[in-house]
Amino acid sequence: MGRDVPQEEVVRVRLPSTRDGEIFAVADQLLGASRIRVMCADGKSRLGRIPGKLKKRMWIREGDLLIVKPWDFQDEKSDIRHRYTKTESTYLSRRGILPKSVDIFR
Repeated sequence: MGRDVPQEEVVRVRLPSTRDGEIFAVADQLLGASRIRVMCADGKSRLGRIPGKLKKRMWIREGDLLIVKPWDFQDEKSDIRHRYTKTESTYLSRRGILPKSVDIFR
């Protein structure tokens, strides 16, 4: 009714669970067969695997921000847990939540 007062937008964005060992990563290269080369926040390049549960639901392009969980028994491989939209990625970058090694959204 009267004036529109600009309000702070509340954005719910999933963050990596450090308890489960999840970290941020950026999709580097699409390899096919639901495999992706990812550059992780800890500086390592890993082979990311899209689990069957997410295969049809999650379409990933190069440059997408992801949450991955490195395997316990093979550190050079990981499972992809979540993909951020471009809006969510820029939001995390502006808030300073992303580590410098994966912050390509400036």
